[in-house]
Amino acid sequence: MSLKELYRYLQWRMNPDDKRAILRFHRIVEAFEKLDEEGLLPKAPRVLDICAGTGIAGVAMAKATDAKALTVLDAREEDLKKVEKWIEIAGLNLKPEIVAGDAREVAKLVGKHDVAILWGLTMPHFDAFDAVKLFANVALTLSDNGVFLLEEADRVYGIFYQVGYKDMLVETKSDEYTLISLHEGYDPIRGVFKRTYYKLPGFEKISEQEHRLWDLASQLALGSVFFKEQRLISRAEHGVNGVSHIIYLKTPRRKVAKEILGE
Repeated sequence: MSLKELYRYLQWRMNPDDKRAILRFHRIVEAFEKLDEEGLLPKAPRVLDICAGTGIAGVAMAKATDAKALTVLDAREEDLKKVEKWIEIAGLNLKPEIVAGDAREVAKLVGKHDVAILWGLTMPHFDAFDAVKLFANVALTLSDNGVFLLEEADRVYGIFYQVGYKDMLVETKSDEYTLISLHEGYDPIRGVFKRTYYKLPGFEKISEQEHRLWDLASQLALGSVFFKEQRLISRAEHGVNGVSHIIYLKTPRRKVAKEILGE
């Protein structure tokens, strides 16, 4: 079952018709503006938004940096069509390139960019081996001093220590329905937890998903293989409410990426 069906019910704040999503958009712009002011981002970059959804973060980056080009990539083509609305909200005169495809093959789908972003706590969709393909592909898409930014969280600490892993979890609740997920197993080779999502009332099966509960250190270590510079910009450091930790990777090791991918 697809992510598209799951995201119909998760109420992730990325729809440009949602006032809460618009507030989130302006907070993302603020975070990127702070990075830009600190000289951490290329000037007038070509921006690539990976697993873009509706393109909310890609447009935010384009607005904050006065980007000269924007590409949005996601497996869900229907969501990508909403990027035009975000561009209108941002007041930009920019024609985005829309690419429906697999993030793990992004280097085959797009040209060179200066900034790539993976925004919205997306890494659980990638198992340990998929993440290697993703990072290698991103490295190959970026220019010499290109930057890869991920908005991420430490799930080892947050879920296993602070909260505790739950066999049953209420994922979202509205006036019309409640979405829950149930633990179904664990794959020790790929490092993923298997969960099935149901809609209540009626216990309607919505989706079966596999998630890797990444910590920050593992992502930084993986980033160090494919990029010469890596650092964590914590929530406390950037200070923008509603934006999580930012993993900052710069200067791709393209030779390493090619070797890993067997090119």
